Amino acid sequence: MNPGASPAGVPRWNPANVLTMLRMALVPVFLLALFAEDGTDPLWRSIATAIFAVATLTDRLDGDLARRRGQVTNFGKIADPIADKALIGSALVGLSLLGELPWWITLLIAFRELGVTALRFWVLRHGVIPASRGGKVKAFAQAIAIGLYLLPLPAVVDPVLWAVMGIALALTVVTGVDYVVRALRLRATGTVAVP
Repeated sequence: MNPGASPAGVPRWNPANVLTMLRMALVPVFLLALFAEDGTDPLWRSIATAIFAVATLTDRLDGDLARRRGQVTNFGKIADPIADKALIGSALVGLSLLGELPWWITLLIAFRELGVTALRFWVLRHGVIPASRGGKVKAFAQAIAIGLYLLPLPAVVDPVLWAVMGIALALTVVTGVDYVVRALRLRATGTVAVP
């Protein structure tokens, strides 16, 4: 089967894929809320956090919905991680532009995420690398860390923010290495194990 095609009888625009595209559509709305009032108004920051949380929840829902209904598509396997990266990337860049997150953290995560996306396209002719359990845990850790940074919290909780972001960064690096190994295996053998 062509890696870009959907399984027989599964419409590309099923509810799971619509949720994925909704997550993409929420990215500019999130950014507008984040930068409203120069990014310093507690109400707008809370609204931005809520939008980020809703968008993040669609990530969990679309995958569960697709598997439960038997509507997993190759389009969804590719669009889902791209939507995730757009959401996470916009939040990281936004926080760095506001001076609330060091640029090296944003760049490290962006390098890993763009690298994994490039790997997915590099092996697309041989198959699709689905998200691993480690990748899902990494995404959850990143979402929690970013959500905490988005909230208008007092400076006294900064050590907690750093600890949670440290865990997210460690998972980002470890799972990035795992994707490299899986991509190389897929190119060499045509199969990929899902841990």
